[in-house]
Amino acid sequence: METARGAERQRTAAERRRRELLEAADRVVLRDGPKASMNAIAAEAGITKPILYRHFGDKGGLYRALAKRHTDALLSALRAALDAPSERRARVEATLDTYLAAIEARPQVYRFLMHPSDDAAPPPEQGFDVGRHSAPLLRRLGEELGKVIVERVDLGPDSEQMARIWGHGIVGMMHAAGDWWLGDRPCSREQLVRSLADLLWGRLADAGDLPGGPGF
Repeated sequence: METARGAERQRTAAERRRRELLEAADRVVLRDGPKASMNAIAAEAGITKPILYRHFGDKGGLYRALAKRHTDALLSALRAALDAPSERRARVEATLDTYLAAIEARPQVYRFLMHPSDDAAPPPEQGFDVGRHSAPLLRRLGEELGKVIVERVDLGPDSEQMARIWGHGIVGMMHAAGDWWLGDRPCSREQLVRSLADLLWGRLADAGDLPGGPGF
């Protein structure tokens, strides 16, 4: 019994330390964006790089942990927007706005995770292949959104397949439009949200809620 309690304490301590290291990495990414380095993250955490590697395996492991941390937070915010007690069009706009607000609030994190560095040959110490793992993140968002749609919207006999198509299509649209908007700022966020909602609204406006589902 004591051995089990000791193992649980060690596991809890390791999880807490890992969370602290991710928070340190977040601070560096917020400051440095795509130029964030393992040296800078280790210094921010008050440890050496070998200790950082011990917790995450390699640079790719730390990158994936940061990506999961931010993708989890974004998915939680998107689900909250979809669950808001309002009519469907308002929830569609709120969901689009939630995504755009997230990348606007933390553009350095967005560029680190999703946007390839403009530097053709980054210094070897930089280490992170920034923005070049965006496809798995977008696929995860697309699959999760597809699950939400199939649980809520009656799309007929091919509902599951259609929901996955819609999920990936909506995420692709949000990503491409948001990336362009964040870089060029051609219009207000509100205008972009309304325009994207107009694009989505055709079939979505006509589809009924799935009987017994939470509604959409």
